[in-house]
Amino acid sequence: MTEAATRLRRTPGAPAWASLMVHELEVGMEFYRGLFGWEFQSGPRQLGPYVRAVVGGHEVAGLGKKAPGRGLPVAWLPYLASDDADDTAAGVRSYGGTVAVGPLDAESAGRMAIVADPHGAPFGLWQDAHLPGLGNAPRGTLGAPVWFELVTRETHSVVKFYQAVFGYKAEAVEAPGTDYLTLYADGRPVAGIHGVGESLPRDRGPHWRTYFAVEDPDVVAGRATGLGGQVVRGPDDSPYGRLATLADPEGAHFSVIRPAAPAH
Repeated sequence: MTEAATRLRRTPGAPAWASLMVHELEVGMEFYRGLFGWEFQSGPRQLGPYVRAVVGGHEVAGLGKKAPGRGLPVAWLPYLASDDADDTAAGVRSYGGTVAVGPLDAESAGRMAIVADPHGAPFGLWQDAHLPGLGNAPRGTLGAPVWFELVTRETHSVVKFYQAVFGYKAEAVEAPGTDYLTLYADGRPVAGIHGVGESLPRDRGPHWRTYFAVEDPDVVAGRATGLGGQVVRGPDDSPYGRLATLADPEGAHFSVIRPAAPAH
């Protein structure tokens, strides 16, 4: 990973990690191993039974076992970088969000919390201890997260929360009938907010979606069904690349995308 990429990952508000808490950890590991070719390493222990997914020697995501009685949904969560997880969690509260877990230490790797925005979309905070390894995959690594997107009813009100907490700059995507904002940290696009109006799933509410880079979304979608998952939408072409939205055996939604080649 380049020094510039490492610096961006630690910029407040930039995605630093992606994590999924499931009921059956072995089932989840088997699914994602078959889907993306992930290998797994154990820890941090403070998160309970937890493993880190590895592709080509790079850590790309985490899977853990849900604690009994914890009400958080089975869903992929982005962890957004913070210089001080306690201070950022306090900011989440002061701007109308909630703190569900933490802040707490994750062994010597860093400090984390799970929070939610004022509309109820959960996400994580990650304060990096500046140790090598965690989330160190080069951008575009197949099987690694490549984009994070908040799916919510409308962008106008909720973007103010994220700007207040993380200092984002926001830029609207100019397209008829589209309510979409790109969020920038340190001058680089790091995430999006997609307002979908009445199309927001009633059973899920506002939520963050994780996109994983793959070589062929059609092949991966077919593989997902063979592993006990489902195809929720697609595969379809988009201005950003061919993509599909999938669900794993416990119903956690995520997207896979073959990023479009940059224009020259």
